[in-house]
Order: sequence, then structure tokens, then C-alpha cells
Amino acid sequence: MPPDAPRILLPHAPVLVTGARGAVALEPDGEFRRLSLAQAARYARNESPMVCHGPAVAARLGLDDFIRLDVLELFAFVRPARFCLPTPRGLAEIMGLPRPADLEDEAEALMTASRRLLEELARNTAADTAARAVDTRGLAWMMARAGWGWGSPVLAALGVQGDSGRGGGAARVWERLPEWNEFAPEPPGGSLPVDPAEARARLASMLGSGAEQRPAQADYASAVSFAFLPREREDEPRLVLAEAGTGTGKTLGYIAPASVWAEKNAAPVWISTHTRNLQRQLDGELDRLFPLPHDKARKVVIRKGRENYVCLLNFEEQLTRNRNQDAPALGLMARWVLATRDGDMVGGDFPGWLVDLLGRARTMGLADRRGECVFSACFHYRKCFIERAVRRARRADIVVANHALVMVQAALGGLDDGIMPTRTIFDEGHHVFDAADAAFSAHLTGLEAAELRRWLLGPEGDAATRSRARGLHRRAEDLVGHSEDCVQALDNALAAARALPGPGWLMRLGEGAAHGPSETFLALVRQQVYARSADSSSPFSLETDTQPPVPGLPEAAADLAQALGRLAIPLQTLMKSLAGLLDDEATELDSATRSRIEGICRSIERRALAPLAGWKGMLDALGGTSDDRFVDWLSVERIDGRDMDVGMHRHWIDPTIPFAKAVVEPSHGVVITSATLRDGSGDVDADWRAAERRTGAAHLAAAPLRAAVASPFDYPAQTRVLIVTDVRKDDMDQVAAAYRELFLASGGGGLGLFTAISRLRAVHKRINAPLEDAGLPLLAQHVDNMDTSTLVDIFRAEEESCLLGTDAVRDGVDVPGRSLRLIVFDRVPWPRPDILHKARRAQFGGKAHDDMITRLRLKQAFGRLVRRASDHGVFVLLDPMMPSRLFGAFPEGVTPVKVGLAEAVRLTSEFLAPPTG
Repeated sequence: MPPDAPRILLPHAPVLVTGARGAVALEPDGEFRRLSLAQAARYARNESPMVCHGPAVAARLGLDDFIRLDVLELFAFVRPARFCLPTPRGLAEIMGLPRPADLEDEAEALMTASRRLLEELARNTAADTAARAVDTRGLAWMMARAGWGWGSPVLAALGVQGDSGRGGGAARVWERLPEWNEFAPEPPGGSLPVDPAEARARLASMLGSGAEQRPAQADYASAVSFAFLPREREDEPRLVLAEAGTGTGKTLGYIAPASVWAEKNAAPVWISTHTRNLQRQLDGELDRLFPLPHDKARKVVIRKGRENYVCLLNFEEQLTRNRNQDAPALGLMARWVLATRDGDMVGGDFPGWLVDLLGRARTMGLADRRGECVFSACFHYRKCFIERAVRRARRADIVVANHALVMVQAALGGLDDGIMPTRTIFDEGHHVFDAADAAFSAHLTGLEAAELRRWLLGPEGDAATRSRARGLHRRAEDLVGHSEDCVQALDNALAAARALPGPGWLMRLGEGAAHGPSETFLALVRQQVYARSADSSSPFSLETDTQPPVPGLPEAAADLAQALGRLAIPLQTLMKSLAGLLDDEATELDSATRSRIEGICRSIERRALAPLAGWKGMLDALGGTSDDRFVDWLSVERIDGRDMDVGMHRHWIDPTIPFAKAVVEPSHGVVITSATLRDGSGDVDADWRAAERRTGAAHLAAAPLRAAVASPFDYPAQTRVLIVTDVRKDDMDQVAAAYRELFLASGGGGLGLFTAISRLRAVHKRINAPLEDAGLPLLAQHVDNMDTSTLVDIFRAEEESCLLGTDAVRDGVDVPGRSLRLIVFDRVPWPRPDILHKARRAQFGGKAHDDMITRLRLKQAFGRLVRRASDHGVFVLLDPMMPSRLFGAFPEGVTPVKVGLAEAVRLTSEFLAPPTG
């Protein structure tokens, strides 16, 4: 039946927008109502209004939730895989509307944006192919039938009446996705060198003939080319430590020699980053190298772990169990799956605010969960996004990955297909130490052990009817039937897995009713933590040393170690038996089955045997077998005073030892680069030695090439550093007043950094309303119900806004221009004095180690201020106890000045005043 003519029907619902002090409702008849926040909360519960980003509105109104029509959901349906700032101003901008000046304007903008989105949907669907138009109508019908608030207006815009939009299988998106192609294995890459002249020539080509000359950038590219010379001995890679001051253009500087080497040697170069922002920046910069989209799609691949990509089997299983309330989320996810470039849900083309709107279970919950992939047994294997990315990466020139993926996969013997890159560039190299610390640590906790049990057994109890999880038996059942040894080993492993914590383990620990060896061990760990902690009533997490153990803990550790051994032995047998099939039935197994067997064997090794071995070593240490390379401790993880996890932790005191051994040594060439590699102690050689220690270079046989190019920025002229001496940092009223006055003096563009979430929240509560009165929107991590990257995007786009955040904001923000012109730090960011830091402090130089970490943190924060030659900024520290030995965190010629708050406000206002005339 052909569709009827489209009709644009806006919902008969008011629009509600909120501010710090009050709200505005725009009634369907066009009348505005001014409301207090208390009135707005009642209004929201009673009227089911139209809003922009419902979770953020609910948080501002002090509500857990309320029924609403979210304009962002309409945007996600009409423009899938497209991003907009999730604010009324952001919607207005992307829809080409005038910028709202007040709450009334924002309300009108939401109403107009909704109308334009419905009109756009009608036009686009009319111009679509018949099959795509049927899919759009079918998804809209499915969502409307389930009660989606936008259902009726969307169906009207699509010309659907009654059941005319009912289409069989509109949400079966996998049927519309293309299959990836398999290619013959790539031959090993060559070893032809890249000389400095080639690197400089490629850089000049990317910049173009009219580009501004940057001698430092060319010098940097020349130095980095050393990593692309052939190595002369096994386990002695060509390593370059390159510090490039902000504004040097290091991204293009290392892309130049990397791209030349990839072309000459027919092998990829991997570029590893730490933050999503840099991955996005890299993606943009590579347009200079590959200006044609088709060439770039073939030559550049973004690679992440499986947990970042949507799993089509998970999507199908959620669709099969489709409950009425899930249908709108499924429809929006289906629209995205059909439009996405690569299926990446973390930093790709998936709007982060959709997680806020739909919930993690209905969005990120569709990703692969820690090794549950069934590989070629999956009906969607030939269309799988991650399998497509793996194959594209083998043939690419440039693969952009992240530190966590590169380190974990290297430690486990290769990437998904066992292939290791020979050339790797670690950008944001100042994060290598912390990334290695995370990658090479071990955690024997209730949550980790229970997760392993779930991975082996599948969901149990009530969860069995709700979860999409697949146990090992289901993942391997049709393979183990080839061998009696496999069947017996699998049965034995699943029986032994019941020694791990079962459903409800945490509640049993609290009730003193631990069951089995793992829960008995965890109960004694919890007892020791509570007994030894200085303040067990604290709402924060607790930790204590492992020695001396409370009575019974060593014996419980020994019992658990034996139980883990009884689990590991049949898993080893199963893995070897499955691997044996590759030889025994080599002539009968098709390539898909071989690939699946190899994948399951890798999963067993990485997901089960590796952690079991690490846990056994930790348990042995409790019995007296210590290893001075590691530091162990016990903890109770708490959130708002409630126990969330219990267990034992092990970290390398120096995690760059395994990083150097597993990641750097096997490589042929490695670049570790950052704007902040070196310490600022004032001793140049000592600062380089600190960089070598923090990057693992100190553990290699051959010395690295050291390279440093200075920033082209005139920091003494472009920045000021002020240390406020008359604000008591333990008096939150004084601290909040300082933030308020400094943000007002800068006219917005202020980034407030905090060493504790509680301090951030206390300041936000005090300054939110007065800043809004002055026309300065205040954003806050841990307060607004938005993910951090979305908050940073809003802050970047809105020049008058201010943002409060912690470490994740300090390290991940890249905001050029006047949108970031002031940074205020609440106090000196000393390292947290926990057990892990205590051990490292003792090994790495005591107080000098504290100073180094603190200088690097200050250096990183200061580096956010000036990103372009025209930028100006002020850095303020609200801590009179800032010692002068930390002044090396700031560039040469930038001298911190100690002043009172009033003087700091005056200097900030004068220095950041916009130019006149």
C-alpha cells in the first residue's frame, strides 16, 4: 500500500527549558510561563513536556526521572550517526536557527527544531530508495506501537496511517549490511628506511605550497624518522623519545615519516593515543594525507577493542526478546547501525548522549562483553564490524589505536589475529606509565571472579532469562563434540567454575554467610580491611596492606589457589585439545571453523588462564612467597558508603618493565612523543632520565634517540600564572567565591580543575546560579548527567561557558581559542598517598618523585591554555602552599606571581579583556 501524503504534526505538549535559578515553559498555545525550579519539577512530572537531554533536565530539577519527549531522540531518528551538541543552543546551531539569547528563545528553538526535523524526515524519506523508505516507516511503526512519544508525529511525517507502516523485519538491520571480503594473508613488511629528507618532503607535500613555514616541525619529522630505520639486532628497536612543544605540529610531523615507511614497505604503522579527542584529531589530520574519502577509507583504520563495537548478535538477541519498553531504543539503535561508518560506539559516530538518553544496557550493552564472541559460529560473522576492522587493518597504511589495546594485545601475544605491528608511535606518551600500570596489573576481586564465572557458565538464576550472555559451553558446544577429551575437559572446567563467587556473593559477605573457597577468602579480606583501616565508617573506598594477615586468611588463600588450579587444568586441556584439531583434521576444517577454533583458544588463554595464573601468584604471596617487583594490597571499593567490591590487587612497582619487554623490545621501531615527556626540575639530563624511566626506555639494551623541539608560542606574552595566597583551601565558601569571581572576571571560558569530586560538587552548588545570572553557563563533570566528552564538546562550542572537572578533563580537553582562556586549580595536585604510591615513592626517589609527578600534572594542565598562536590565557592556583621548586612546570620565562584574590581578579580581567577597536 503506498504511503499517504506526509503531514507535519507537532506533539500537543509544552516545551520546558531549565536554568540554574528557574525554568520557562512554552505552552502549545504559544504562551510562556516562568517557573521556579520547584514549580518546574512539579510541571515536568505532570505535563510530560518536550525537553532537550532529559537526564540533564531531571538532574537540574532534582528528579530521578520523568516522562518526556526528548528532541534529541527525534534528532537521532532523523539524522542517525550524526552529532549535535545536546543543548537547545546546540540544536539551534545545527538546524540553522538564530542563537538563543535566553530561556524563552531556547524554548522557541526547540519547538522550531522539532518542526524542521519532521519536515526533513518527510523530504529525505520521499527521496530515498523504496527499500530504505520501507525500513524507515517500519522502524517508526514499531517504535510508535510501543508508545514512543515521537511515534505519531514521525508516522504522520512519513505518511503512515493505521498499519500501513507495518513491515516485516524493519529492525533486522544485519540483512541490509554488506559482507566483508577475505583476502590472502599479507606478506611480511619490508625494512626499507626512511631518511630525514624523505620525511621533510612528505611533510611539505601534506602542508601544501602556501603553508606557513615551521622549521621546528620539519626538525621534529626528521628526528622521528630514526624510528623508521631497520634495526640491527633482535630486541633492540629504534626508539625515539620526542618532546614537541604545543603548537609544533607533531601530529603531521610523525605522520610524514610513518606514511612514507608504510608505502615503501607495504605494512601498516600503528599510531596509539590515550584520549578520544586525539583520535578524532588524528582522523581529521589524515585528510591531508588522503584527501579522497575512498582512499582514506582504504588506507586508514581506527582500531579499538571489541568492547567498543556494536555486536550484531547481541542486537538480534535483544530484538528477539523485545519488550515493549525497549522498542524505541531498539529502533534508534537500528537507525544508527544502518548509518554508521564502522560500528564504533566509543568516540566514533555514535553520539555519546544517546547513552545518557537510552541507558547503558540498551546502548553500550550491545557491545561484545569481554570475550563472549562466538566468531564464525555467529550468523553475522561475515558482516561483523570488528571483523571488518581487523581485516582492513592488515591492509592499511595507518592504523589508529589506543594505548590500552596495544599494550594488552601485545602482552597477550598479538592482536586479534596474532599479528604484531613492527612500527608503533605512542602519542600522548606521558600516559604510557599509567596505561602500562592498568594493562599489566591484576585484580582478584569479587566482581572480577564473578565475571569469570559468568563467562564460563553463562547467566544463572533470574539473570538467565534476561541476559544475552553466552557461557563457554554454548560458544564451543559444536566444536568439542569432535573429541571425547574436549567434552570431558569442558565438563570438568564448568564444574570447577562453581568455586568462583556466585550470584548474590556480596550480600552473603555482608551477612557472614560466605559460600565456597572464593567467598570465604573474600570475607576474610573484607574483615582485614575493616579491621586495619583508619576510618572504616568513611564513605570512600578502603584499603590496607596484606601483611600481617588476619587468622585464617593464609589458609583461605591456599584453598582458593587449589580451587583455581582445579579450574585451570581442564581449561588447559580443552585449549590444547581444540588446538590439536587444527592438525588432526587439517584437511577437513574449513577456514571459518579454523578461525573460530583459534579465536576460542585465544579467548580461553586471555580471558581465563592468564588471570587465573596471576591470581595464583597473588595468593601464594599471602602465604609468604613475596616478589619485590610487585606491590599487593587488599581493598573494599565503596560508593556513597556502600560496599561494591572486595578483593586483592597487584601492580608492578615499575610497570614500564613489562611494557618494555612485551611492547617495545619486539618492535623494530617505536616513537614515544608528547608535549610533556620531561620533568621540569631544571637539570636537563635528570629530566631526560626521568622521561626514560617513565617510558620504559631505561630498561632497553640500546639507548633511545632523544629529541626536543620548543613550542613556537610566546608564553611570557601570551600567559600569566597567578598563585592566590589569601584563600583558605579548606574553606569551601572561600574557594567557591574565588572560582566565581575569577570566572566572572574572564567573562567565561574558565576551566575549574579539582583534586576531589566532593570539592567540585561543593563549588558547583555555590556558584551555578550567580554565573547563570551573568550569562555564563556552568557545566560540571559528576553533576550534569552527561558523559565527559559531551561536556567538553559543549564547553568548546560555547565561548561564554565554564566547566568544572577532575583529572579526566585535565588530560582530555583540547579547546583552542577563547573558549578556554582561564584555568583555576583548587590546590596543588599532589599524588594521592595510597599504598601503591607509597611503594613507588620509596623506589623512585621519595619526595623528588612526588615533585616530578606534580610538576607533570601542572605542566599538562597549563598546556591546555594555549593551542594557537592567537590564544591568551591565565593559570590560577588557589593554594598558597605552592612551593617554588614546582615552578619548573611552566615554560621558560613564565614566572608565577603570588597575589591576593582581589589582585588576581583584577589581573585576570585586564589580561583577558577582548581587544578594542
